Parts: sequence; C-alpha cells; structure tokens
Amino acid sequence: MQERKPRQIARELALLSLSQLPVNPKKLEKMEHDRLVPKLVLAAVRTLRSEVQDTLDNAAAELQRSNDRLLSSQTRTNDVETARTMVKEAIEYTQTAINKLGAAVEFPELIQLANQDREVREYARDIILAVNENRNSIDEEISSALVDWQVTRLAHIDRDILRIAVAEMKHLEVPQSVAINEAVELAKRYSEEDSHRFINGVLRRVIEQKKAASTP
Repeated sequence: MQERKPRQIARELALLSLSQLPVNPKKLEKMEHDRLVPKLVLAAVRTLRSEVQDTLDNAAAELQRSNDRLLSSQTRTNDVETARTMVKEAIEYTQTAINKLGAAVEFPELIQLANQDREVREYARDIILAVNENRNSIDEEISSALVDWQVTRLAHIDRDILRIAVAEMKHLEVPQSVAINEAVELAKRYSEEDSHRFINGVLRRVIEQKKAASTP
C-alpha cells in the first residue's frame, strides 16, 4: 500500500466529513482537538457507509434490470444488446463499490493518523473551515466553470472535491497544480469511474477564468 502524506490523509478526512458536519464555521473553530477527531471520524464513517450502500444498491438494480431484459428478449437482437449494455453498467457500479470498500478497509489507518498526527487534524479542520466560511464564493467559481450544469446537481462527493480544491487554491495557498492533482486522486478513490476527468476539466476552467479575469 502506497504511503500517503499527512495532507493527503487530511484531504480524505475532510472530504468524507464535510457533508456531515455543521456548516457554521464558528462551531468548528471552537471545537477542541480531542472533540474534533471523533466527530470527523464518525462523520467520515457515515459518509463512506452511505456511499458504498448507494453504489451497491445501484449495481443490484442494474443487474436486475439487465437480467429481466435478457429473460424477455429471447431472439430479439436489439434487446440482447441493450441487456449487455446494462450488464456492463452494473459491473461498473459494482467496481465503484469495490473501490469504496477498499477505501473502507484502509480506514483504521486513517483513524490512527488522525489521532496521532497533529498536521492531519489541523489541516482537515483548515479545509472544512475554508469551505464553510467561503461556500458561496467557492460555489460561484465552480458554477461559472460548469458547462450546462449546476453545482446543486452534482453528486455530493464530486461537489465537495471541487470545493476542497478551490478552497485550497484560493484560501490555503496551495499551488494550483497540486490542488488539481490531489482532487483528481480523490475522485479516483471515492467517486465514479470517469469523475476524475470531469473534476480535472472543471478545475482547469476555474483557473483559466481566473487568469482571464486578471488579464487587462
């Protein structure tokens, strides 16, 4: 297993915790470290469990649909081809669920590092605070970079990955290339199969728009 750096662990913890924690930054600012870690871990476990269950449910539904289509198709070629496509989609859902289960297997390491490494705890909190304090402006930047889409319609994992990357670039002084690369890795680890390409494209448009806005 590849060794991950403290900030990589912090990003994962922040990503998995973000949707479960209070939006009010003041509550998080006052939270002491001995109270913060258990809350982050509990929120992350809930998110991971929900993500895995949703993906497995989708895979099961796709498999059932493809099985029904195969049984009813008999000799009709079009229905057989459709069923094959549906089976492929079900397999992709299942693979995504397996990937998330793999992340869950590594979760004890994440918990240990969160408890032992001060940098992990503090940077995870810095990310969450930066996102919560600047959510509106961050979402505006993401929205302007989306093509025929809205932030509110994004899968919440993808939305939070984008929010973290923009927050790091804009408020935590993380180099743009680093923020994008880390966001892509998070998407590969926790989102759907092609989400990392989508994440990469959106963040590059965010950068291009910022450059265009600053050019006289």
